[in-house]
Amino acid sequence: MAFAHSEGVVGPKKTTQGVREYVMSHLREYGLLIALIVVMVFFQIVTDGTLLRAVNVTNLLLQNSYIVIMALGMLIVIVSGNIDLSVGSVMGFIGALAAVMMVQLDAPMLVTVVSCLIVGGFIGAAQGYWVAYWKIPSFIVTLAGMLVFRGLSLWLLEGQSVGPFPREFQVIANGFVPDIFPASWSASLASAFGERQVNILALVAGIASAALVFWMGHKQRARNRAYGIEDEPLSFFAARNFIVAAALIFITYKLSTFRGLPNVLITMGILTVIYTFITSSTVIGRRIYALGGNEKAAKLSGIKTERLTFLAFTNMGVLAAAAGLVFAARLNTATPKAGFALELDVIAAVFIGGASMSGGVGTIIGAVVGAFLMGVLNNGMSIMGIGIDYQQMIKGLVLLAAVVFDVYNKQKQG
Repeated sequence: MAFAHSEGVVGPKKTTQGVREYVMSHLREYGLLIALIVVMVFFQIVTDGTLLRAVNVTNLLLQNSYIVIMALGMLIVIVSGNIDLSVGSVMGFIGALAAVMMVQLDAPMLVTVVSCLIVGGFIGAAQGYWVAYWKIPSFIVTLAGMLVFRGLSLWLLEGQSVGPFPREFQVIANGFVPDIFPASWSASLASAFGERQVNILALVAGIASAALVFWMGHKQRARNRAYGIEDEPLSFFAARNFIVAAALIFITYKLSTFRGLPNVLITMGILTVIYTFITSSTVIGRRIYALGGNEKAAKLSGIKTERLTFLAFTNMGVLAAAAGLVFAARLNTATPKAGFALELDVIAAVFIGGASMSGGVGTIIGAVVGAFLMGVLNNGMSIMGIGIDYQQMIKGLVLLAAVVFDVYNKQKQG
């Protein structure tokens, strides 16, 4: 996520702003993070501390893993100026395919996983072909795909649930990384913290992640100053990094007192880092933003816009397939209704995360935070006993507020 912007000056020049002025001028970047903190504090209070209990923190990560995975691909699709309404149905279809292969045909897990990812890629490529080279609106193509793959799931499963999956497949979504440190160390820490158990690996991972946040922030700040890009106020820089680092350590501490680091958390973390690097530090990433910002200008500048659109949908298909495998492994069964309406949660997460409806704007970190904001809302309202009817209405209003905020920002900047 970009936390600074160029002032268009030549040569090093440091500009300073007060904290309030800086936050107001960068409200798009920081507003979402502030909203997530406020929502978590609110639900922590009204649920009498249930929200941030170790078991519930773990459930939050597991329940939102497939949303986060699909949000990474959806962000790229939306930034390119398109949309994909079929991801929920593709996810359900891939889960059904995995069930048929492993449960009914006794196919090896590795063969099934690789085959499902390849099928997901072909599905995304097929839809991307019509959007990129035939110029059919992505809304129409993926709406058709949503209906087609919903029907294919019903046909493949013959209208029935198929399961359970082999134990080694369930570990994809429900397994945890074993602690590599001696049990005596864990027992000593558990005694010191007043806990029944402590997973040292989870604690070490949290501390290392926090240190990495500070190191990367310092490195980025030094680079900005060298190139004459405006620095955020030092006090704000320190406070922001401290909050993020403290949150990482707190979450990993909670995980360490339950069962440690979920396997799917490692998967999400690796994918988030990879896609953040692609979108912010590679040529293809910058070209995708250029494509969404102004397709005609991008084409005139020599960018192969059709190929980029095609690749964006192919990538989305692969990630939808990965999410389908995680979802099926978590439920330990494939059902005809798996993934129903999940595309709405994925799209909402990306828009709430700061992506623009017109394309060209959005960040991977924003999409991930948006997904977890939606997850905290769902989880918190469920703990409070709020009915699904009210939950849907509240989520709809949150999405509307995010879009209104996006439009307001554009009008203000314009």
